[in-house]
Amino acid sequence: MNPSPELRCALEAAEAAARVIRELYARKVAVRLKEDASPVTVADERAEAAIRAVIARHFPAHAFYGEETGRSGSSDSLWLVDPIDGTKAFVREYPMFSTQIALMRAGRLVLGVSSAPLYGELAFAEQGAGAWLNERRVRVSGTTGFGTAALSTGNLKTLAAGPGWARLGALIPQLGRIRGYGDFLHYHLLAAGKIDAVLESDVNILDIAALVTIVTEAGGRFTTLAGAPVGLDTTTVLASNGPLHAPLLAALG
Repeated sequence: MNPSPELRCALEAAEAAARVIRELYARKVAVRLKEDASPVTVADERAEAAIRAVIARHFPAHAFYGEETGRSGSSDSLWLVDPIDGTKAFVREYPMFSTQIALMRAGRLVLGVSSAPLYGELAFAEQGAGAWLNERRVRVSGTTGFGTAALSTGNLKTLAAGPGWARLGALIPQLGRIRGYGDFLHYHLLAAGKIDAVLESDVNILDIAALVTIVTEAGGRFTTLAGAPVGLDTTTVLASNGPLHAPLLAALG
């Protein structure tokens, strides 16, 4: 593919963050809790600073929304960044964490980079240019029936506390396989056609913004659990290969 200047910038920023993360991984960095009780480390802060510096150098007029520094600037072009999505994994020294960088233009997600430097995967996509995983173009599966479908679930606390839990329970026996790969990994697997759907009820837009473009450019669908488009206030996800999307929404709704 021929990446745009924006995608080249995002890939450069992801690599800058990866250098910070590799340097601090397994170094027993101090952990403190934010107001929402989520953990943060110096690695999160330095990785976000590295990303922000790259973006500011290439696109100084763009707005920025980072997990650690919040939202700043006013522009139709908004970068959404989670420097370490999976800080708990980083702290506990297992490689199931990633850097998420997305670009939203006029309210629409148009670009995404999902970099998992310790796991060894880099996924990226740009509107109209397809989705790529470790420099190989990827495509979602063609699975059409529940009986052979593989579903991965992530954060489900809210779903478990409401009527949706029973509907998920009724769906599970109909599926071919259910797992909980979590975080970036099940979206990478979905985009590559290795699983068929992902369900989460408790996310932040910064966790998933990059993955929206990656999944959709791989040919899949990505909505809320109510079937609505993803936006800045999104907290739930149903992502699928496409053919399974409407049947899953019906079963879960």
